[in-house]
Amino acid sequence: MSSTAGRDPVATQRLLRLAAGASVAVAASLIVLKAGAYVATDSVALLSSLIDSLLDLAASVVNMLAIRQALVPPDDEHRFGHGKAEPLAGLAQAAFIAGSAVLLFFEAARRLADPPPVSNTGVGIAVMVVSILASLGLVALQRHVIRRTGSVAVGADSLHYQSDLLLNGSVILSLLASRWFAAPWLDPLFAIGIGLFILWSALQIIRLSVTQLMDRELPDEDRARIMAIATAHPDVVDAHDLRTRSAGPQAFVQLHIELDGGMPLRRAHAVADAVEAAIRAEFPQAEIIIHQDPAGLERNTVPAK
Repeated sequence: MSSTAGRDPVATQRLLRLAAGASVAVAASLIVLKAGAYVATDSVALLSSLIDSLLDLAASVVNMLAIRQALVPPDDEHRFGHGKAEPLAGLAQAAFIAGSAVLLFFEAARRLADPPPVSNTGVGIAVMVVSILASLGLVALQRHVIRRTGSVAVGADSLHYQSDLLLNGSVILSLLASRWFAAPWLDPLFAIGIGLFILWSALQIIRLSVTQLMDRELPDEDRARIMAIATAHPDVVDAHDLRTRSAGPQAFVQLHIELDGGMPLRRAHAVADAVEAAIRAEFPQAEIIIHQDPAGLERNTVPAK
C-alpha cells in the first residue's frame, strides 16, 4: 500500500505530533552533549556536528509549528486546509541546513590555515557514539511515521537526521585520525567534507518541498487505484480527467465518471456518493470531487471550429 492510502486522520495527527516532539527532544539533548565535548576536544569536526545539531533544533521547532498548522482544519479563508505549511517548513529547514554548511566552511578554512591540536579524543568519540544511537532511534520512528502519513515535513527532517548519521561517523573518523596520525589538518578537512554532504541534504529537502508546492500528481500506483475503484461500481461505464495533488497529510482528488445518459439525476447523485465513499475508504485523508457525465459524451463531442 502506498504512503497516501490507508491513513486514519486521528492516528495521523498523533503520529505527526509524536515525530515532531521526538525530533526537538533529541536535538536539544545532543546540543548539550556536543557542546561539552567540543569544549573538551577543540575539534572543528565536532564543532561542525554541534552547529548541525543547533540547526537541527531550530529546524525541528519550525517543523513542529508547521505540522501543528498543517493539521488545522479548513476555515473560511483556507477552504483547502493548511497542508502546505509542511513543504514551506521543508524549505525553511533547507535554508537552515545550507546556512550551517556555509558557517562550517568558514571555520574549517580558518582551522586549515593554522590547525590546532585535537585533545581528549576519547570524550568526543563517546559523545558521537551516543549521538549515532539517538539519531538511529529517531530515524526509525520517523520512517514509521512517514510510511503511515506520507508527511513531507517529517520526511525532510528524517533526511537531515539520516545525514547526521554519516556526519557523526565522519567526526569519529576525524578524531581517530587526529589521535593515530598526529595530523591536525585532517580535522578541518573532514569538516569540509561534512559541509558538502550537508549541502547535498539541503538540496534533497528542497526537491521534496517543491514537489508538493508545485501540486505534483500523486504516485502512479495511487492514481491507478483511484481509477480502479471508480470504475468498479456497476453503474460506472468509465472514468476520465483524474486530477490529484497533495498538501501535507491531505490529498485532493478530482475526476469525472461516465454514467448511462438516461439515468435519473437522483440515481446519478447516489452513484457518485458511493464512488466517493469507496475512494475515501482507501484514502481517508482525501478531499474528493466527482463530476457525472453521460457515457460517451467525451468521445462524441466534436471540437468547435
